[in-house]
Amino acid sequence: MEKKMTYTQALEIAIATIGEGEVADKLTALKASIAKRNAADRKPTKTQQANEGIKAEILEFLADGEAHTVSEIMEGVASLKDTSNQKAASLVRQLKDSGAIVREEVKRKAYFHLA
Repeated sequence: MEKKMTYTQALEIAIATIGEGEVADKLTALKASIAKRNAADRKPTKTQQANEGIKAEILEFLADGEAHTVSEIMEGVASLKDTSNQKAASLVRQLKDSGAIVREEVKRKAYFHLA
């Protein structure tokens, strides 16, 4: 799969093609504003903060030392009882990707436990 061109890359090509002048100055300013926006340190949203709390609860639930499925985790963690299976699976996957938990597959069923 081929990587898509970013706005910054497109602006660099346009600036190099145009050369000097008012248009090049405007494009350079636009490129700088895009770089500034992309590099900005943003504080986490309310949802991201809430998800961090849920992840901590998932880790507490998995502290029993046993391996659990996502469905079992949803039943055992109070914050996940009213959420969708997709959200629970997404939070568990994020924990797996961070290395906090480990995924094992037994008879085509995924089980998770602390790393």
